[in-house]
Amino acid sequence: MKNISLVKATTAFFVVLFLSASLMQCKKEGDIIKNLNRAYTGSTDSTVYASFYDNNNISVADVPADVNDVISFRGVQTILHEYCATSNCHGGPISPKFDSYSDVMGFVAAGNPDGSQLWEYLTTNNFDKAMPPVNSNHEMTTTDKSIIYNWIVNGAKERPDLKDFRPAAVAIISSGCGSANCHNQATATGGWAKAGFIAGLLPTDTTSYIYINPITSAVTVYTQLSNPVKLNQVWTAYKDSVKKFYADPVANASFRPWLKFSSPRSGASTRGPLNNYDDILLDIMYPKGQRSSSSVQYTDPVTLYTYYVNSNNLNSTSSLVSRIDSTLLLANPFTGIYATSHQGDMAYGDGGLKSNEVALIKAWYFADPNIPAVWKYGNANAGIFKYRKTGHIIKQ
Repeated sequence: MKNISLVKATTAFFVVLFLSASLMQCKKEGDIIKNLNRAYTGSTDSTVYASFYDNNNISVADVPADVNDVISFRGVQTILHEYCATSNCHGGPISPKFDSYSDVMGFVAAGNPDGSQLWEYLTTNNFDKAMPPVNSNHEMTTTDKSIIYNWIVNGAKERPDLKDFRPAAVAIISSGCGSANCHNQATATGGWAKAGFIAGLLPTDTTSYIYINPITSAVTVYTQLSNPVKLNQVWTAYKDSVKKFYADPVANASFRPWLKFSSPRSGASTRGPLNNYDDILLDIMYPKGQRSSSSVQYTDPVTLYTYYVNSNNLNSTSSLVSRIDSTLLLANPFTGIYATSHQGDMAYGDGGLKSNEVALIKAWYFADPNIPAVWKYGNANAGIFKYRKTGHIIKQ
């Protein structure tokens, strides 16, 4: 009898303990949530690539999709599964299951995070209805909240589109390639300044850097135009001249750019700037190799000035996409002749791009209406990009 009483007493003790713990859980009290603030501290950021699914094949992917054809980033579905679809919650007896896009959209107002139940549950400081439960000790990170927030702001689409691709792709290019002494405006204009092409500059307007290659010991001098006012004036004037000239090389011959990026006209190593969206479009439509050739392309018969600018911007053997994607070969848009080897070193040697970032850039490139079709699919849709592995030509 004593043993039975002891068992009953022990059982009663654990029942009381369980009920007390359950009550504490329901009331959401205790040290775990003391001073907890679940409010989202971020903001709308279009450069955050936010997709519902982790993986999205780009529209021009090879068959089967190649290594640089899949946009693979942490997605909303995976985040919700990790935090909410546990075995004792939405992955178990509690509905909804958040297994599908339609399940999630029952709690989302596209374009309006503040009007979405899902967002309210994820950020509310009313701990009695917070998701995930605050006493689960599994609070969602700010990074994951940012993905969900920006996904809702961008329209909560099942599959991403240009609106998702462009800001994220431009941010990757400008931050990865347009930084430091590489593809930026300050270095391009600094090279011209050092060569004496920009009148009225003072020594304080420029800054020079010396880089010694640790392997070859080769010395490279980078000169940057550091005066922001003069930098903006010079680079804006140059871009305006390029666009005017190529709009009609005959009628607008006087706008032929005479400035050049690299030797022998410049004493510094410089490359085409990729600082912003407009710079990137300029590089795509008027490749640097054509607007700054390594040899004289034209000599004015009257002034005898020499120009290093080719009047045919399509007669090019390089493009932004071919320089970042080693799975593709480029055909010269003017001649239609394909290269025999890839040019994809910019993604690895310069920018350090990952395969999913290359795929994101390609998705934006082929979706953006501001990029002429000739630079995507060639003249008359003949194609200018061909997959090395399969020989598949990208066409419209």
